[in-house]
Parts: sequence; C-alpha cells; structure tokens
Amino acid sequence: MRKAEITKKAILDAAELLFVEKGHENASMRDITQMANVNLAAVNYHFGSKDELIIAVMKRRLGAINNERLRLLDELEAKANGRPLKPSLIVNAFFGSLLEHAGDEHHDGGIFLRLLEQTMVNPSGFISAIVAKENEIVFERYKQAFFKALPGVPEEEIIWRFQFMLGATSYAISGVKALLEVTDHQPINAAKLYDHYDNKLKPRLLSFILGGLRAPLPRFPDTHQTNQLSAEPH
Repeated sequence: MRKAEITKKAILDAAELLFVEKGHENASMRDITQMANVNLAAVNYHFGSKDELIIAVMKRRLGAINNERLRLLDELEAKANGRPLKPSLIVNAFFGSLLEHAGDEHHDGGIFLRLLEQTMVNPSGFISAIVAKENEIVFERYKQAFFKALPGVPEEEIIWRFQFMLGATSYAISGVKALLEVTDHQPINAAKLYDHYDNKLKPRLLSFILGGLRAPLPRFPDTHQTNQLSAEPH
C-alpha cells in the first residue's frame, strides 16, 4: 500500500472511531489529526473538508456492504433465470451481508455498525441524506425482488415490512452484547463478540425477519363505515 493510501486509511479509521465516540458534530478536525497522527494539510488534501470526510467514512462502509448485496442478488437472479426468488434467499442476501460485515473483526465492522446506530438514535439531515443516497439503488433492487417473490402481498405492505425488517436488524445488532450477557449469564468480552454474530445472532434474526415477512396480512378498521358512523347525529 502506498504512503498516500496509508495516510488516507488512517484518517478514515480515526474519523470513524471518533464519530462513534463523540458524534460527527463534536469530533473536531484536531481530534482526528491527532488520532491519525497526521497534519491538517493531509486531511484537506485527501478530503477537502470535514463534510467530505464524513461522506467518505459513510460511503466506504456502505459501499462495501451494498456492492456485496448487489453481487449476491445478481447471482441469485441469474440462477433463477426469470423465475421469482424464494423470500428466504432474498432475506439472507440482504440482511446476511450486513450481519457478516458486523462480525468482521479484522475490518472493525462493529465500529461502523455503532456509527449507523448513532445516526438512527440521533439522526441529522446531512447523515440521513448520505445514507439514503448510498442505499437508493440497492433498496430499489431488493424491493422489486420482494414484489416478484410475494405476488399475493400488496406492494405497500411489503414496503412497510421491509422497513420493520431494517429496524429489527439495527436494534438486534446494537443490543446483541447486552442480550448475550442476559442469555449466557456472564459478561461478554468485547474481543469475542464477533464470534457470536454467526452462530447465535444470524440464524435467530434471519428466522425472525422471514417470519415477519410471511405473516398474515393485517386487518384494518373499515374507515368508510367508521366515518359514516361518526357523521350520524347522536
């Protein structure tokens, strides 16, 4: 790896960790340069501004996850040769990629997922716009795959359920350490947390998500009848 690439990676790694610890608004450029052991000129050279650095941090991780999601979906659709995919395959390709990234100890996947968690708990328009833009293409591809796989479910309902699946996954990943400590009745070493994603979290979460996707359609009140009743004189 060339020196410039090493410097750029050091800046991205430092910024990512500080955004998790302090929030992107409170982490200063001085904090980032000190942790990365570089000068401000190096940050400006590679990224131009703090906003561009934030974008680069988010795109580096989201890009890797979404590229893998698209690769897996392309493979599945090629094998299906125009036939609808099984919902379980779509769920595993989309959410399994995120869980594998979370369990990637060598690339500090857990740190980035903590950053995503922070953006959900304390959302800002700037960060939300970055995430939405990075996810736009992959979300649309997967929604279309779900529409085709579940022809008996209204598209609006699939979109609702997709949103619920995203929320359940985010919550499960962010709270997995506390949950494991409750179920295992002992503290979980952070260094060993990655070992639990595949053998404890992933099978349970994917099963739960698939169950929600296949759940019976909800029954809503008859709003027309309700409006008529409320309009009648008492």
